[in-house]
Amino acid sequence: MFEFELLATDGRARAGVLHTPHGALNTPLFAPVGTQAAVKAVTPAQLHEVGVPLLLANTYHLYLRPGHTVVSDMGGLHAFMNWSGPILTDSGGYQVFSLGESNRIDDDGVTFRSHIDGSTHRFTPEHAMEIQHQLGADIIMAFDQCPDPYDRETNEIAMARTHAWAERCKAAHSRTDQALFGILQGGIFSDLRAESARFIAGLDLPGNAIGGLSVGESKEQLLAMTELVTDILPVGKPRYLMGVGSPAELVRAVVLGVDMFDCVLPTRLARNAAAMTRGGQLNMKQAAYTMDRQPVQPDCSCYCCANFSRAYIRHLCMAREILGATLLTIHNLQMLHELMEEMRAAILKGEFSAWHREYAHSWAA
Repeated sequence: MFEFELLATDGRARAGVLHTPHGALNTPLFAPVGTQAAVKAVTPAQLHEVGVPLLLANTYHLYLRPGHTVVSDMGGLHAFMNWSGPILTDSGGYQVFSLGESNRIDDDGVTFRSHIDGSTHRFTPEHAMEIQHQLGADIIMAFDQCPDPYDRETNEIAMARTHAWAERCKAAHSRTDQALFGILQGGIFSDLRAESARFIAGLDLPGNAIGGLSVGESKEQLLAMTELVTDILPVGKPRYLMGVGSPAELVRAVVLGVDMFDCVLPTRLARNAAAMTRGGQLNMKQAAYTMDRQPVQPDCSCYCCANFSRAYIRHLCMAREILGATLLTIHNLQMLHELMEEMRAAILKGEFSAWHREYAHSWAA
């Protein structure tokens, strides 16, 4: 059900297909984040029109509101949010990192306070599996601890916990229509990263995720750790780099052999009046666009660029109209989707190395 077919390689870059119960995923791919079972500012129909292949939803947030049992009783995430394509849910492990001041971590799991009402809750690997089973996503993630990337002692402890929790998640995982991916940790420490990659790969799960990056380390460190682990992770399983979404980093990670990505960046930028283009980000509030008749990106075919001028988009952003965020979200997501498709096509043709030399320098971070 979750067969991964590696169709072509060009250097380290890979093009493949991951089969899921809700459709095939062509890789490399980018997945927008729908934290609360919704990608902010856009409808599922608009996401389909853009060509979005996969959505990510947040286990921690959906557990707190509306509750995983509510989602289950409503038919699971696909029915609840009216999304017919594949869905991935994270495990809640990142919230252990991002909400660190309000939790207590031990070898068995995490006790935390709700950011909504202050109530106390407990996540263990088994509970994380139970929640994700009820949410019903196609791809679910093992519970992990994402630490500060720079502290070695903390990373040694977090890696050991992540490995033990991955084993417990595997033992607790019972649904054959959901693929469990393991997550490797290790911070910026090469020996820990290599150890974690070997351990997680040894669990022989349907896919492997690179976690604990894009959380404050430099771009050079991110890429160095990514290159290190892609040399170790199995060729026949999809590789998922979590939390990366700038065009330049996407290109560089595909060069290193990564297949899947997710990030809040394109939607967050859109809500802050920023457009992603080949030449870099555009601040659509700039006065220079007041009378600009051009689309946001002249060579873009998205709904935003096909129908509206920079002047109109600037007006919407300055007036804080919701439509401005919607149109820029459509543009940013389609730009990233087309970037991934362009790279995939080049890999399949055996032309990726040439494509990278000719075009990658033009993609700004």
